[in-house]
Amino acid sequence: MSSNGDALIGRTLDGRYRVLRRLADGGMATVYLALDERLGREVALKVMREHLVHDESFVTRFHREARSAASLSHPNVVAVYDQGRDGDVMFLVMEHVPGLTLREVMREEGALTPRAALDILEPVLLALGEAHANGLIHRDVKPENVIINDNGTVKVADFGLARAVTSQTVTSTSGVLLGTVAYLSPEQVERGIADARSDVYAAGLMLFEMLTGTKAVTGDTAIHVAYQHVHGGMPLPSSRVPGLDPALDDLVAAATARDPDHRPADAAALLTMLRRTRALLSPAALDSRPAGAEALAAAALPTTAAASPAATAALPMPGSHSATASGSVTTRPHTDTRALTLPASSPSPPAPLEGRVVVGGGRSGGTRRWWPAIAASALIAALTAWFFMLGPGAMATVPSVQGQTEAAAVAAIDDAALTPTVTQAFDEVVPTGQVISTDPGAGDTIRRGAGVSVVVSKGPERYEVPPVVGMTLTEATASIAEVNLVVGEVEEVFDETVPKDEVISADPGPGASLKKGVEVNLTVSKGRKPIEVRDYTGKDAAAAQKSLTDLGLKVDASKEENSDTVAKGMVISQSPNDGTLFKGDTVTLVVSKGPVMVDVPNVVGQQVDQARAALEAAGFKVTVRKALGGFFGTVRLQEPGSGQAPKGSTITLTIV
Repeated sequence: MSSNGDALIGRTLDGRYRVLRRLADGGMATVYLALDERLGREVALKVMREHLVHDESFVTRFHREARSAASLSHPNVVAVYDQGRDGDVMFLVMEHVPGLTLREVMREEGALTPRAALDILEPVLLALGEAHANGLIHRDVKPENVIINDNGTVKVADFGLARAVTSQTVTSTSGVLLGTVAYLSPEQVERGIADARSDVYAAGLMLFEMLTGTKAVTGDTAIHVAYQHVHGGMPLPSSRVPGLDPALDDLVAAATARDPDHRPADAAALLTMLRRTRALLSPAALDSRPAGAEALAAAALPTTAAASPAATAALPMPGSHSATASGSVTTRPHTDTRALTLPASSPSPPAPLEGRVVVGGGRSGGTRRWWPAIAASALIAALTAWFFMLGPGAMATVPSVQGQTEAAAVAAIDDAALTPTVTQAFDEVVPTGQVISTDPGAGDTIRRGAGVSVVVSKGPERYEVPPVVGMTLTEATASIAEVNLVVGEVEEVFDETVPKDEVISADPGPGASLKKGVEVNLTVSKGRKPIEVRDYTGKDAAAAQKSLTDLGLKVDASKEENSDTVAKGMVISQSPNDGTLFKGDTVTLVVSKGPVMVDVPNVVGQQVDQARAALEAAGFKVTVRKALGGFFGTVRLQEPGSGQAPKGSTITLTIV
């Protein structure tokens, strides 16, 4: 198992996809970054939750997602490469797109310029147009599913709700609305039906949000938001951001018309309208940007069906009429209707309602007058009942899952009609893979479908001591800090092989598993040990050689010389005779052989002058002592006598 407690990290699926790290968690699947070892590229792996692998309905949806998404090949669609199963792991292989979602961009930038908004929406419509042309609808178009990668390419992600269609498709066979409520079309809410025009509606809402920095439809509850899609008025971008060109209002109004027959037929038709609208806008209009204060003020504006028709009506196509909720017929003037000219393939809007019968008085007339109100009240009551009894407004109790495995906890929370989100944390007590806690806690009552954060143990927080031998002290300190450990005691020692300031050893050693913040002691080299050299000149050569050798130095005493002043066996000279050396360095000694010895001539019996001359010629000095007055000048005795004596030494002559 990997160090972070995720058993998939480091594992190779299907003998091909090596899982590198976790990217995101969802209720149905977890997304990982992986390496396709066969092709040598990074991919995104969407891995179904383990407990869902054996759920036939979920598996069917998973397979459908793969087949639907893989059928699309377009530069603005996140590509699906492969689908597979490895034991109990079922996965989808997708293109890895590093970048930011449109939601993240808007969170940082706020309202975008019209030029930026149109530049982003155009590739989105190209992607959706490709899907629509192939009989697919997305059904979850929203800023979170639009990715702008690092090179500026816009891609539409997660066709996971897409489904092959003929003309229309029920949103969910279970009766549960799929998609995000803020972007659901009226027909999805009202009849559970979605087609290409539902994607057009969501794209229009997304354009509204890019232009204003706020959602078009908001509310305190999901049912309130859904109700507004069906019965509320749709605001215009200029009602939130004054000064926007009316052509942009027209484009948004066309895409978000309440009646799907009044919208562009598909994404390709909306794209044609977008390009016509862009051509009508001046550079100044395209590059205008709302002030921050205006955008903030706009975010607080209410959206009600009672607002003025110019601001909130679900507007018809140019030149057409549409019936309002009350049954009256309204038209909206346009400064330039060319912006909303529908392509030839778009369906024609229906004719205005005619022959509406309103009879005054009597039971029959009263019934005819009030039945729409009664029906509307019944619908509201039914929706309210569904919301609070079966829908998102119903309450659910968070189950107790502490100590359970991640899979068991997720299954239990799913069974409770809640949405689990898994995060991981270190824990000294709870074993790896088991639940530490939930938020909200066990027993808390929350609305059905609400999120429950599940914290799963990664086991004790431990960090391995990195290999630092051979690093400098600075490098080793940084490497240890990177794994949340600290350098403890640093012992400096001399070392004949490790350069100065490099780490010799660590305690605990590399690979040891330690708690966060634990100290790692280091032994660091001071370099080679210096040896101070003393002068042994005039000292006994044998003793000098032993002392130097004991210090770890080498001694060369092979050179010998005669010396008249230095006794034999003593050091005449030393090199070097002082300073600092290191182990293994060589000291050279010159050893004395003593003075030069020469033969002493025998001069006994010779006259003193003759004897002196002979001795001096042999290299000796001469002194004379007289016996009996030395009257005759004859050498009677010499010291030393015959044999050898040091050259230059003194010969003493005794004369009579």
